[in-house]
Amino acid sequence: MVAMLDEEFDLVRLVETQRGMVFKFGDVLVARGSGRQSASRAGLAGRSVEDEIEAIARGLGLKTATRTRFTGRNARTAPCDLAVLSGEQVAIAIAVAAKGFDSTGSKLTDSVREVEAMADVCLPTQFIMVVIDGIGWKSRMKDLRAIYQLWESRQIDGMYTLQSLGAFRRDLENAARLRELL
Repeated sequence: MVAMLDEEFDLVRLVETQRGMVFKFGDVLVARGSGRQSASRAGLAGRSVEDEIEAIARGLGLKTATRTRFTGRNARTAPCDLAVLSGEQVAIAIAVAAKGFDSTGSKLTDSVREVEAMADVCLPTQFIMVVIDGIGWKSRMKDLRAIYQLWESRQIDGMYTLQSLGAFRRDLENAARLRELL
């Protein structure tokens, strides 16, 4: 059962990470108190997603950069929340968008534009992955469908939620092996 939970939810790493954390009752109330939260809390949710994917990449031993831009076709650039660097070079082999929102609004539409820009500029040798999460997506189904369409049409290489981080880890590892980064 533990193996299945680890495969599906990256359980062992999450437990090891959270075991050392100290949570207060107020932390739990704030995190679970309401479905709709302020923009600052949404930003923290986004940062939490970024922290999770960065921990996975570093756990695999990959050289990373966070909150940066990558260069693709015709020397155009696009933003990414996590970049996996290609060996000793500064070239980016894998770019990941981390979009976690506990609020609603145009920030989600901006996220879609960022993912579309990533898909538009990426080289055939680059992998583009997106990790999304948060209640905000529930009220922005059109934006969520736009990202899903990019994945379905293979313009991006993976679409994940926090619940499917086990699959993200596996796919990230496979992409890194294909680019001989592991």
